Amino acid sequence: MTVFCLAELDGDAVADASLRALTFARGLAASAATGVAAVIFRAPDLALPPELAAYGAGDVFAVAGVDGYAPQAWGRALAELLDGAASSPGHVVVAAGTERGHEVLAHLGAITGLPLAANCVAASPAGAGGLEIVRQRWAGLLLEDAALDAPAALLTVATDAVAPEPAAEPGAAVVHAVSPSVSDADLVVRAAESPASAGGASLATARVVVGGGRGVGSADGFAPLEELAGLLGGVVGVSRVVTSEGWRPHSMQVGQTGTKITPDLYLACGISGAIQHFAGCAGAKHIIAINTDPSAPMMTRADYAVVGDLHAVLPALIEALRARALGGVCLAERVRERA
Repeated sequence: MTVFCLAELDGDAVADASLRALTFARGLAASAATGVAAVIFRAPDLALPPELAAYGAGDVFAVAGVDGYAPQAWGRALAELLDGAASSPGHVVVAAGTERGHEVLAHLGAITGLPLAANCVAASPAGAGGLEIVRQRWAGLLLEDAALDAPAALLTVATDAVAPEPAAEPGAAVVHAVSPSVSDADLVVRAAESPASAGGASLATARVVVGGGRGVGSADGFAPLEELAGLLGGVVGVSRVVTSEGWRPHSMQVGQTGTKITPDLYLACGISGAIQHFAGCAGAKHIIAINTDPSAPMMTRADYAVVGDLHAVLPALIEALRARALGGVCLAERVRERA
């Protein structure tokens, strides 16, 4: 038995959600007295992220020959890895519960006929090759205990299920070059990331997210949120109504039908806090809400709530952050002058 873990990249590093998935996979592998094999879609002659070995991957399968993100081709490559390991049944494929993780494992399930359990928070061997799993249902409102009995199991990990923790005694990973047999049909759907948008924090991995909802008022109203996110080193997220109005693309949506986030700080501006949205931000360590309605659901669930108009609160906050940054520069200059 081997626990394979699909590792997504954020620039040249492993995405935070995949570090969490690797931590989950390492725990499952330890309970089954086996190892973790990371799967990364990157040419093996390029430098591989050191986080893979640091988080317990004893083997790294570097898949070459698939440019960009092609979900069916990625699923095909994973299916070939399982075929190559068929002599030892009971393998598990783990992926982060991101849009890509869900999509790739859904393709893998369609190709192989294997069952997929989504949004797992725990898994352990149950004898005879089966697994006992706990997974989120109803947008995380309840946890389901289930038994999964199959030749191999496909699991996605709820993004807020585990904290990313490096292995206590990591070793050196053995790299295996993989060239899957993909057809033109596998590459019909393919996404390439432009250099302008490559790298940097993504919504799923950002440590600070500034969220905007209906209260922002319009597409142009997001300028202060963009500026505030830049000052805090974060990114902007939105509620579903914002994407429905066409103010921002779906890729920026936080929620049950968008991206689940796990930042250190989520600043929700003008967001009422529907349960579907809260399902996507519940993993945040701290939530600050700004709204004119003190009884809005997001205000009652937040760690801190600011009752006020975001169009007045955000400019004041931005001005304070600018002054603080400027004060730090001036203080540093004075220290250098005295030296």
